Amino acid sequence: MEESLKTGTTTVGIVCKDALILAADKRATAGHFIADKKVKKVIPINNKIAITTAGTVSDIQLLVKLLKAELKLKEIRTGRENTLKEVANLLAGYMYGNIRNFSVIPGITHFILAGADTDLHLFDLYPDGAVSEIDDFVSSGSGSVFVYGVLESEYKPGLTEQEGVELAIKCINTAMQRDSASGNGINVVVITKDGVREVLEKIVETKL
Repeated sequence: MEESLKTGTTTVGIVCKDALILAADKRATAGHFIADKKVKKVIPINNKIAITTAGTVSDIQLLVKLLKAELKLKEIRTGRENTLKEVANLLAGYMYGNIRNFSVIPGITHFILAGADTDLHLFDLYPDGAVSEIDDFVSSGSGSVFVYGVLESEYKPGLTEQEGVELAIKCINTAMQRDSASGNGINVVVITKDGVREVLEKIVETKL
């Protein structure tokens, strides 16, 4: 049972000069079974915030719904937009409680959160609810070991938006070549102070 529920993915977040880049593959797995080939793992939360997702799909879907709803309610109550630090801490609190609830299926989730308030911010939200603000790059999922090899050798501070997009694509492509749990396509999203926009959604057909 435990083996059949193991999942994998590859996601990446990159800090550029005037933008943040989020990217992910499109494959969902359950053990060695490819459960879905067209998953969107880069999800807009609103017009200024997006996240990447990794982990147990049902928990991801629930936490994302809770986050969107609570952010809207909080804006109505306070009369202002939420800061990125508030958003990160809110989601991390959900994750902290979720993974500590006893369940036959562990509620393991990992998010990379990117967005704009007065500035651009990139956060790594680890499965145990820990939050780290990132000033260069971060990756999650089973393919991250391959991604970090690319990032460590090719990332440099002050990347342009286009350079960041190209690096993110190279990272996901590298993981798809070596990680069997990652594949079938790429999503790339750019976040600037003007908002969130998708710049690439590509399906890659794999024939054995």
